Amino acid sequence: MKSYRELEIYKESKKLGVAIHKMSMNLPKFELFEEGNQIRRSSKSITSMIVEGYCRRRYKADFTKYLVYAHAECDETILHLEFLFETASLKDENLFTSLKLDYEKLSKKINTFLTWVENNWNEFPTANDPKPET
Repeated sequence: MKSYRELEIYKESKKLGVAIHKMSMNLPKFELFEEGNQIRRSSKSITSMIVEGYCRRRYKADFTKYLVYAHAECDETILHLEFLFETASLKDENLFTSLKLDYEKLSKKINTFLTWVENNWNEFPTANDPKPET
């Protein structure tokens, strides 16, 4: 793997972050800057944490820490979706259901990848990493 862009969890989290952004811009005005802001931030943080963790992949503890953060942000996004739907700020039940299911799937994929990293990742440089200068 040469780039975080090759990770399925990166691709899915970015696609979903864009979908959340677009959905949130159609919320009632009073929610645009309250719950809308929160859900935009948490949804985009998933992708950010995946990227930051991958960029620190040389250090297994850092990599896993940021994947844990990504997982937490994913579950937080689900909570914000539920708040929006249950308060009737998000009225489209099909959109709510679709986004919630997609985020639940992403949550499982992040958890699976985190478990794989914990069990299989070593802290030594990979073939693609630059060699240290001596």
